[in-house]
Amino acid sequence: MKAIGITTTYDGTEHAYLRGHKVRIVAVLKNALRADYDPDHDGQHITNEHDLERAGGVTADDRVEVQPWLEAEGRFSFVSSDPRAIDLACFASLKR
Repeated sequence: MKAIGITTTYDGTEHAYLRGHKVRIVAVLKNALRADYDPDHDGQHITNEHDLERAGGVTADDRVEVQPWLEAEGRFSFVSSDPRAIDLACFASLKR
């Protein structure tokens, strides 16, 4: 399943300001929910489909970097947030 660049809806509660809003995925933070996560380890911030596929795709242990859609301005925000992958509608099936 393609992930980088797709638009979906945020359904979680961790980022209340995003709830129910359309967001665009710009990166996957691989294994960011694991206790041993090291953000400085190479390959943790994935921004293209090829690298994401090699890393095993999106899992329940990942966070995703998203940009919210700004309806009034007709564009995606330049500010991003990093919700859990399972809090996005497109990855809801990953919930344990």
